[in-house]
Amino acid sequence: MKITAVIPAYNEEKTIKEVASIVKGHRLVDEVIVVSDGSTDNTVKVATTVGVKVIDLATNKGKGAAMKAGVEQSQADIILFLDADLLGLKKEHIDRLLIPVITEDVETTIGIFAEGRMFTDLAQKIAPFLSGQRAVKRSILNNIPDLDMTRFGVEMALTQYIKVNNIKLREVVLEDLSHVMKEEKRGFIKGFMSRLKMYWEILKNLSSTRKIR
Repeated sequence: MKITAVIPAYNEEKTIKEVASIVKGHRLVDEVIVVSDGSTDNTVKVATTVGVKVIDLATNKGKGAAMKAGVEQSQADIILFLDADLLGLKKEHIDRLLIPVITEDVETTIGIFAEGRMFTDLAQKIAPFLSGQRAVKRSILNNIPDLDMTRFGVEMALTQYIKVNNIKLREVVLEDLSHVMKEEKRGFIKGFMSRLKMYWEILKNLSSTRKIR
């Protein structure tokens, strides 16, 4: 059983090296693919130094497109999705995401931050379906239409598909893990506007009457 980690990244030069290095060194992960989603900083250059596979998308197409690009370059049975801006990632976190899927107890897992930072913990307690930390059987991803069309709502698209099709899901707690907030990356105003845009994309997914089957 082969496992590929796909890490979508947009302007994450400050954190991508640590995240990619930890994942690359994990005993269960066979391949790491970093997908730069039209980054304009040194994300590609930094990720290349880690010795992982790097896909450099020419333009920013959204997280869904980046995730799909990574999946299409892999033949793995299980895909591990991780955000590129994680803070405090440890091998134990990866174990918690992967092992239930490897042992076939469930078909997918979703990681929930805990005891990391107050605001990121709270956000995931309110809306756990927004987590970008997941392990998913490839067969599930192959059946989700238009995955690349959902920019910020890709996690919602996965959640909807899992719910509609009664797929076995397990939420796993990822203690002492968090990520860099948008307001920290881009300044308060730009970060806040980016967050509003993300929530709008999610609301569009929630209000859609089309079921993903």
